[in-house]
Amino acid sequence: MTSLAPDEFRSETIYLNTASHGLPPRRSLAAVAEVTERWAAGRGAPMSSDHLVPEFRAACARLLAGAHADHLAIGGGAATLIGPVAAALAPGAEVLVAKGEFASVTMPFVHRGDLVVRAVPLEKLAAEVRPGTDLVAVSVVQSADGRVTDLAPLRAATEAAGARLLVDATQAAGWLPLRFADADYWVCATFKWLLGARSVAFFAAAPEAAAALRPLAPSWYAARDPWAELYDPIALPDTARRFDATPDWLGVVAAHAALELLEELGIDRVHAHNLRLANQFRTGLRDLGFDPVPGDSAIVAVPGAGDLAPRLDAAGVVASARAGGLRFAFHLHNDDADVDRALNALAG
Repeated sequence: MTSLAPDEFRSETIYLNTASHGLPPRRSLAAVAEVTERWAAGRGAPMSSDHLVPEFRAACARLLAGAHADHLAIGGGAATLIGPVAAALAPGAEVLVAKGEFASVTMPFVHRGDLVVRAVPLEKLAAEVRPGTDLVAVSVVQSADGRVTDLAPLRAATEAAGARLLVDATQAAGWLPLRFADADYWVCATFKWLLGARSVAFFAAAPEAAAALRPLAPSWYAARDPWAELYDPIALPDTARRFDATPDWLGVVAAHAALELLEELGIDRVHAHNLRLANQFRTGLRDLGFDPVPGDSAIVAVPGAGDLAPRLDAAGVVASARAGGLRFAFHLHNDDADVDRALNALAG
């Protein structure tokens, strides 16, 4: 079976590293080139593409079923967007996280200095929520090994305890269907499975959850009427847009074009494609005597296989080495031949 968008990608390798950084579609490269050509010609700086920001915001909202554009803020990175959530907690508040969680999720809480950050195994996260827990922070899909968090029982546990739930969808959005109601707060970088830009991320929260937060250092772009309030700040909007950072417009151009491709294909279709390839790869790994991390995930981790990275390099297979193991990621540009090439490289 071929990739889902063979005309959009031009990789010269077997690229199985979307979990580190996604490949840009041709349309994204073309859109950025058009803007930079216009900029170089003095006919419009990147901010002339500001009209794309509302469209991009709405497209990001559609990634979270049930969300609206008013629930979203645009920023530059997940950790920065988590900042207001961390700042809103009272001194001594308990934040529950998964052991081995990606640092951008945990560091805003760990380094505030006056919070109790408790780490437990991912599979015990819901059971470890207790009356004294104020916030649970977790990735929908774990960066290290691709394990998928079961959000339904976790959401039920946090609601029962009166705790808030923050989830990072960076390793999920773009291939895994998501529901806005499954968490209080969402953050997501676009440069991985959304095939966007390193400089563009989004935050989402329903009005009731967002009401407990305040912007830490709002920029001019977060004003109710940004262009009218450039030199006379008056008010922030009532929507989540009050958490906006001034956007990298070139990044928005690239990410917007990539989201158009994902919407054309449909997340359900991408989900089925990615899982079919990943599960095919897991089966092949077991046949070779490896013991990959189990689960239905587009990320396949192979513990203890890190010393085989040179074989992958020699075969033109791009993956990641993580904690002594190997991590592979299957996305819409991959096909069955990529699975076979990677397995052959590992077999030696």
